[in-house]
This record gives sequence, structure tokens and C-alpha cells, in this order.
Amino acid sequence: MISRRDFLQVSMAASALYGTSGFGNWAKLAAQQALTQDDLLKFDTFGNVSLIHITDIHAQLKPIYFREPSINLGVGAANGQMPHVTGADFRKAYGIEDGSPSAYALTYDDFSALAKGYGKVGGMDRVATVVNAIRADRPDALLLDGGDTWHGSYTCHHTQGQDVVNVMNALKPDAMTFHWEFTLGSDRVNEIVEGLPFAALGQNIFDAEWDEPAELFKPYKFFERGGVKIAVIGQAFPYMPIANPRWMFPEYSFGIRDENMQAMVDEVRAAGAELVVCLSHNGFDVDKKMATRVKGLDVILSGHTHDALPEPVQVEQTFIIASGSNSKFVSRIDLDVRDGKMMGIRHKLIPIFADVITPDATITKLIDDQRAPYKAELEEVIGTTDTLLYRRGNFNGSWDDLICDALINEREADIAMSPGVRWGPSILPGQEITREDIFNVTSMSYGEAYRSEMTGEFIHTILEDVADNLFNPDPYYQQGGDMVRIGGMGYRIDVTKPQGDRITEMTLLKTGEAIDPSKTYVVAGWASVNEGTEGPQIWDVVESHIRKQGTIKLDPNNSVEVVGA
Repeated sequence: MISRRDFLQVSMAASALYGTSGFGNWAKLAAQQALTQDDLLKFDTFGNVSLIHITDIHAQLKPIYFREPSINLGVGAANGQMPHVTGADFRKAYGIEDGSPSAYALTYDDFSALAKGYGKVGGMDRVATVVNAIRADRPDALLLDGGDTWHGSYTCHHTQGQDVVNVMNALKPDAMTFHWEFTLGSDRVNEIVEGLPFAALGQNIFDAEWDEPAELFKPYKFFERGGVKIAVIGQAFPYMPIANPRWMFPEYSFGIRDENMQAMVDEVRAAGAELVVCLSHNGFDVDKKMATRVKGLDVILSGHTHDALPEPVQVEQTFIIASGSNSKFVSRIDLDVRDGKMMGIRHKLIPIFADVITPDATITKLIDDQRAPYKAELEEVIGTTDTLLYRRGNFNGSWDDLICDALINEREADIAMSPGVRWGPSILPGQEITREDIFNVTSMSYGEAYRSEMTGEFIHTILEDVADNLFNPDPYYQQGGDMVRIGGMGYRIDVTKPQGDRITEMTLLKTGEAIDPSKTYVVAGWASVNEGTEGPQIWDVVESHIRKQGTIKLDPNNSVEVVGA
């Protein structure tokens, strides 16, 4: 591990916009230099309002490794546009040098080698240090949490989110919105929200029976900062009852609700709002479309799709900020608001390099206190890996290859399915795999591993449905995840085709035979949204498989042929 003193600066953008001018020359900002915490946090204070954005933490309280995706395809108008650019193309777009800290933070190439030099990222005690530094510079900065916070770890699962709630309360956010939180069940969500010392926002969270705004979740909240009246409007994940089990929160409905969002913008403007911020969990492409349909939004703080972009994306008069996931980044946004209008913006995506940023001692102790009752279970070594284990990528990730192998072997199945969720840290080759690591990629409140019989035709229907959620050219029909991961089967996908025609050449890998639409296959999977699903918990299935293997070594997965990308 290289020292803090010798670390190289990750080349984040300290961008400035005046009026309608551009963001400046990234290449000039990308020069490497010796990094200290002061360098990393350095920011030329601008304007009169500061926003701090964190999102998609997924209960990752301690530093982790997190590999960015190798494939993140955009379709239709999004093809080739940010954030659907990865690897060398991403580095070229922003002037990032190969092998640099920027390359490590923002792209996937040479990840294992770079990770061994640059170390882990994230940790909410390091995030606290960054937040406190921004507040020291701008004491009335707004801290806004984009959701997917109380979900995704062993301790979060076993405390029903309380460990993360306690840590986040100590950071003192001003507002948050929601997604995976609702999979704790509405009774538990209601209990937590009623006790939150900050605003729980969602203009699109409605009472399902009466189709009226839910009383517990306010659509917006006003703040007075820097002499500016600011309205923060919440936008929870719109597809909650489709992507997650509706039966866990039956009294709530969601949706994008553009018309209501416009009504809220008009309402806060009429009440004197000089700056309107949308705290969103839509996903980036949905936010881009919403920005063309809802007028009067100055800034959208985007979440859900885990994109990390070093510069804002401007859509008409709205600036969209993407701040990554897993406590890996914090965004600072400074705004110049005068005469009721946003006149300028300056932004910095701050990477949380765990070996550079000094942890906040109070938050470190608080985190350790939450984990202490589970220390032995968290740290128990289950096996080791010779393969880089990661999740991100549109079609497969090695963590899910491992999970699918476990499902096939432990559940005696022909084919396995693992959901295309985007959360879950990475494990480097040579590392031990602990129980905590397994929970970091499997933890949820409906983790039963089912085993059922499906016809080839039904399997094809499932793949087509999921592919349309990802590759429908209309962002409002996209749910923001990745393709369902398949074990034991290969297929060809043409992302340019319409639904029903994308998936062809389905093949059972163990025999090389084409999948017969009329034949029945044994399929194992997990995370079914259906109530009453039976089976062992997925983390127990994976743990049993890893124990039997001892050391994990996975071959490259070339079972999906992608056309039209």
C-alpha cells in the first residue's frame, strides 16, 4: 500500500459554469500531483449556496473495493452518451491517463493491479470527514441523501436498517428519498421515518387506496441558505412495485408522476423558491427525460443507476449530478443564485480514498459499535478467491457467475438466474471471502433461493421482459438495473431489436443443445418478488458452495453474445 504522502491525486473536475458557457478543459485539470487530504478537499468556494450529495450507499459503512462497469450500454438517444461510456472511451472523454488514480476510481481496466496500489474506497467515517470539511467552509451547506441507504449488508439486514440509520443520523442530513428502504416492509419503514430528525421526501409516494400523496412522505421542503430560499423536491424510485415485492408495501404506490412534479415545481416557485433541487432516485436516463418534461428544475441530484460522472450533464436549463455509489464518492455543488435565478454552478466529485482521508473518530466508533455484536460472524472466513469478484456490467459479473454456480450445484439445477442488481463491492484475487463479503452481494429481505421447473419458452419470456426493462429506447420504460445473470445457459441478444426479438440462440451449456421451447428445465434462482417463495436463503447457498470449493477460480464468462452495441 502506498503512503498517504505519496498518493497521486485522482483527477476530479472542479468545474465552473457562468451563464451558458462550458465547463472548461478537463485535460488541464487532470494533471497528476502528490495528494494529501487537503489537496483532495480543495475547492474554490463559489456563489452563495452549497449542496452535498451522497447516494446509493447500500449500507457500506466500512471501506471496500468497488469496480466500475465494463459495459453500460445506452440505447436510442442515450447511445454513446454519458453515462453510457466506459473504460478507455470514458478516460478519453475526460482526459484521464491510463493507470492513474482517476482511471482506478472511474473505470474498470487493470482494476486488480490498481486496487492493490491505491487501496480501498469509501467508509462513512471518511465521508463524514469530507462532509465536515465542506461544512467548515460553508456552514449552511445542505447534505442530501439520494436513497438506497438502509439496505445491503449483514448488519443492516440483522438490525432492519438500524445500524445505518444511526450512522446517517450522526451525519445530520437535511433530507433523503427512497428505494430499497421499502423492502424492509412498510411497517418498519414507517417506524424509522417517523423518528428521522430530517426530511423524508417523495412527491411520487402516494397512498395506493386513495391515490393521494402519502402523509408521511412530504413532497418537498424549504430551506433558507446563503440568503436563498431553496426547495428540495423528493423523487423516490418510480418502479418500486414492479422491481421489488409489492406485497411488502401494499399501501403505497409510486410512478414517475411528471404532472405532479411539475405542479410541485410551480407550487414552490409561487411560494418564493429561488432555487429548485430535485433529490432523485429515478436513474440517470429517466432524470434526463424528466428534465425535458418538467420545467423549472435547476438541479437534479441523480441516484439509482450508480453512475459516477466528474462533470454535470446539462439538459436544457437543468444540471444533473451523478455521485456514484457504495460511499465511494461525495459531490459538492456550489451555486450562485441571484435575483431568483441560478447564475452559475461549480461542482467537484470527491473520491473517498480510504488511505488518504482521515476517518472521523466519532463516526468510526459509532460504526464499530453497530458492528460489535456481529464481529465474529462478519469476519468468519468462508474461502478464498483467485478471481476478481465484481458485479457491475450489463450482462454478467463474476460475483453473479459464482452465485449461479452455487445455485446450480447446491440446488441441482440445469439453469440458474441471479438478479441484475448493481449493488455489491468487489473482492480482489488472493483475498479471503468472509461471511460479510457474501452478504454484501446477497443481503435482502426476500433472499429465498427457489427451485422450479420452467419451459424453454417461459425462460425466453423472462429474458425478453428483463431485456426490455434495460434496453427499451424510452427511458420511462427502463427500471435501471442490469440484465438478469444466467448460469448454465448461453444466448445472443440484439439490443436494437424490439421486445420479443432481442433474445435468440439460447443454448444449454452442459450439452451444447439449443433450448427447446416446449421442454422443461430445472431452474434455480433467488430474489423472486412473489409472496410465499420457498427455499434456503441465498447467502446460505453461496456459503455452502464456497466452503466446498475452498478457493474460487472462475473461467471468463463468454456465454452472452451482444449485437448492436
